[in-house]
Amino acid sequence: MNRYSVLIIGGGPCGLMLANELGRRNISVLLIDEKPSTAFNPQANATQARTMEHFRRLGFADEVRALGLPADYPTDIAYFTRYAGYELARFSLPSSGAARSQIQTLTGSWSAAELPHRVSQKWVEKVLYEHALACDSNTICFNHRLLGFEQQPDGITAVIEDIENGMTFKTRADYLVGADGARSLVRQSLGIHYLGEGGAVREFMGGRMHAMYIRVPDFYTVSGHAPAWMNVTFNRDRRAFMAAVDGKSEFAFHTQLRADEDEATLSDADATDMFQAAMGAQVDVEILSRGTWRAGFTLVAERMQSGRIFLGGDAAHLFTPTGGLGYNTAIEDAVNLGWKLATVVRGAAPHSLLATYELERRPAAVRNTNYARQFADSLGANIAAAELENDSAAGAEARARAGEYFNRHARKEFNIPGITFGCRYDDSPIIIADGDPPPDRANVYIPTSCPGGRAPHLWLGEDHSLYDELSFEWTLLLLGTKPASVAGVETAFAEAGLKLKVVDITDEEARDIYETDLALIRPDQVVAFRGQEISDPRTLTARVSGHVQPEIDLSPAQG
Repeated sequence: MNRYSVLIIGGGPCGLMLANELGRRNISVLLIDEKPSTAFNPQANATQARTMEHFRRLGFADEVRALGLPADYPTDIAYFTRYAGYELARFSLPSSGAARSQIQTLTGSWSAAELPHRVSQKWVEKVLYEHALACDSNTICFNHRLLGFEQQPDGITAVIEDIENGMTFKTRADYLVGADGARSLVRQSLGIHYLGEGGAVREFMGGRMHAMYIRVPDFYTVSGHAPAWMNVTFNRDRRAFMAAVDGKSEFAFHTQLRADEDEATLSDADATDMFQAAMGAQVDVEILSRGTWRAGFTLVAERMQSGRIFLGGDAAHLFTPTGGLGYNTAIEDAVNLGWKLATVVRGAAPHSLLATYELERRPAAVRNTNYARQFADSLGANIAAAELENDSAAGAEARARAGEYFNRHARKEFNIPGITFGCRYDDSPIIIADGDPPPDRANVYIPTSCPGGRAPHLWLGEDHSLYDELSFEWTLLLLGTKPASVAGVETAFAEAGLKLKVVDITDEEARDIYETDLALIRPDQVVAFRGQEISDPRTLTARVSGHVQPEIDLSPAQG
């Protein structure tokens, strides 16, 4: 049997991002996925700014930003009675080209190294796959499925099938990560259940949804409206949302199924009729793929760890996609778990460090799923007036009311720096907490060096971010012009087998933002400690690397 440090089940965003995090650290990984390749369907369409910052940390943010919509295509969110009907509201956002220049002028809530990017998951997965495959320590096998596994105190034994030839083989790994989606075999085998709301029923975004990946060459000509990235219909007949995929003719269309529509018997002609109803005009449609899914979930696994086994992505939390939080939360799972697994595998930290993955990421999942539910409630509970589409004074008044509502809603759902940057790990045992963190608000983010949250960002020069100075591992920022001796810290980290980069930032703006002389930044760009001095470097090093926490339970769990 081949033996790997980490076996990853699932080649979606979470699994592939984790393979990148581990592969960059030369940790041996076997990743398997049942699909023949990365995704064909568009799936998620919104890469949040924090995710783009992580892609920048890995060196391929520009590669991702070049994909998807044309550089000059607006990423607006627009609301219509029907796509060729009345426009009700529009929330304007910059194109990917404009985002590159605008980001360096923004401060406050949007002080960041990257802005969001609207790109289909199918293209992001290809980038993640190619970069993970380039890591010599990674082995990636599509067309392979997990049949079962057994956990022992010293590792995992898994049985895997090669789908192409039907052959099975066993492999050994020190750790197993289930990033295998909502129907996760790993989670179910461990007897771990989802907790939360299992399927809210709403007028829209609650219940059965039909997804279609379509090509509509004449959409923009027939609609008569300015292009938008997200296109939402609001009427009493056929509600839908639709993301532009290539900015030319391809779209990801999702509509709520009515009670009399049976997904099991829907034909291509039926599906086309649903789109035509949302369009409000006849137009040629080519269906590239389609399928049914269910909206209304606000679910988080009761546990995200069982001994040497971890859950991430949809296997750990299931969202209604309002706000675009599911895929981005999955990326953060991988980033958080990646550096911790690598540190333990290298022998630089005890198993107890891994217990902080669930302690940090499960509350984050609860937070984010609840935010997504709020957006879904706001969007789905609003019911169209009977006269909304009438060419009358009453119709115009109804459309004005609807427009005011959706303008407010769009700002709440799509201007979310607080959600994007404000996730915190204040209760984590590897955070040296001090002071009071700012309140958690969806639409406002207050940069702070208060340990437990994202390190405050600033630009050090043209296209040169403070984040570009941070190490892939640990970073100690020396801020301002006051000299500080950190030789003891460097020694303590070296003795512990941890890589530490000391960065001297004399910019007084940085000192003002961080409000301290020293800030210790984790590999995931989270502040672990701040202060004017470090009086006991060895104790600090032991604390932030998990040496002072109780060991995790390694009792065998069968699969």
